Amino acid sequence: MKRVTFILLLGLLAVITRAQNYPFPQHTLYAAHIKPSQYSQDQLDNQVRSYYDAWKAKYLINGCESNQYYVFFDSGNTNTVSEAMGYGMLIVPLMAGYDPDAKTIFDGLYRYYKAHPSHIMPHLMAWKQITGCKDSDGPDSATDGDMDIAFGLLLAHAQWGSGGAINYFSEALLIIKDLMGDDASEGDINQEYNSIKLGDWVRNGSYMTGTRTSDFITDHFRAFSCAIKDSTWNSVVDECYALIDTIQTSYSPNTGLLPDFIVDVDENPKPAPPNYLEGDLDGNYSYNACRDPWRLATDYLISGDERAKEAVLKIDKWLYEATGGSVNNVHAGYYLDGSVAAGWSDNSFTAPFTVGAMLDTANQEWLDKLYAKILLANTANGGYYDNTLRLLSMITISGNYWVPSCDILNGTAQIPADLPQLFTIYPTPSEGEVTLELNKRYANKRFLVRVVNNMGQTIYSKQSALNKPFSIDLSANPKGLYYIRLQLEEDRLSETLKVVLM
Repeated sequence: MKRVTFILLLGLLAVITRAQNYPFPQHTLYAAHIKPSQYSQDQLDNQVRSYYDAWKAKYLINGCESNQYYVFFDSGNTNTVSEAMGYGMLIVPLMAGYDPDAKTIFDGLYRYYKAHPSHIMPHLMAWKQITGCKDSDGPDSATDGDMDIAFGLLLAHAQWGSGGAINYFSEALLIIKDLMGDDASEGDINQEYNSIKLGDWVRNGSYMTGTRTSDFITDHFRAFSCAIKDSTWNSVVDECYALIDTIQTSYSPNTGLLPDFIVDVDENPKPAPPNYLEGDLDGNYSYNACRDPWRLATDYLISGDERAKEAVLKIDKWLYEATGGSVNNVHAGYYLDGSVAAGWSDNSFTAPFTVGAMLDTANQEWLDKLYAKILLANTANGGYYDNTLRLLSMITISGNYWVPSCDILNGTAQIPADLPQLFTIYPTPSEGEVTLELNKRYANKRFLVRVVNNMGQTIYSKQSALNKPFSIDLSANPKGLYYIRLQLEEDRLSETLKVVLM
């Protein structure tokens, strides 16, 4: 018989890395997906660690002020842009626990953001700074940077708590409020249509009914709704998926590809014309929309929203057929009909495509090929954009992307380290049958229990009321790492314990 040893890592990690509530690696329990099969979970984690080290050395700059950090844009005389700052404020708290300096760096990124406010909405960020740390090209905001900065602060609140020198949660709420504004003309959301504007500089005129598909960061919006208790953000989620469905149905039925920009969201949504804002590919799948498979797939992986899965799989399945299953045929830009718009390859496209391939559970070989391709890239030869999207994609692919739960964000619960343990498992060690016993304060409530292997596949699932000890026989399963997750439906609480079959 196999012996089962339970590693209750939460308490142990709290001793080793006391400053973190969610130390890397997290191995989040995603919705149905696959991971690269040629590597173990430990190898995937180590690949992220190694690449993070290289990214950090090249792009995290302690500068402008001694207590500030910024993410180096790596182009011309530009120091950074709000987009880059947002990415940094996502990455650093996700890597806390591995990087002992994560909190110091994050606080420095926050101070840089605070030093460069938009002149329109004061809690949003001026979108660009150049040599000398000066704001440039108009000190107004760009939507995706604002949203990632706000979400990064929510991650920091979950990771470290908000009782220190910086109240991460309160600062996040200020940004979220400015994102929404008081009416359609303010902030980054057009409240008349629940659509996402291009930045706080859009106050009136034709741009009021335009949007950028890479700003459809729907997992963030769910968190914002919980944090600020405003259901309008859920309506923004619905509008994003409605626009995606319209475009995929009417303009890219064979490919699922989304354009960089959509216009006329009020009456007849359609791809933007050439040179709408940035270039002649504004209405096609280019250097903005390339992020869409990553952004949408993360929402599915965390929330299980089937709309996200459907949208991503349309793109993924088309790409596999269009390339003949060859990753060397993945290009850096497409027209919506699938014809190639750029003759080169770029990890800005390939890495997000790889995240999308995680949702195609019937095509393991395709995911394995895509992942092998993005691993080949040399950080030294890449630019800020492709290197950063590659790192964010690898964090997600390895199972280490997470979103703070509503229990943390809506004020009904404390940081999870302070919550009572939901359940215990015994005996430890075991001969294969494991028994779950719920904390008495939660007795007789409905629950969902899942057992997941280290490839993210659910091998056991049961929904019931737990009013007595409950046993699961794991003895027939292969050796390795497993996760037992208990989720209480009514209280929206969950807890995961890690299990090693020996």
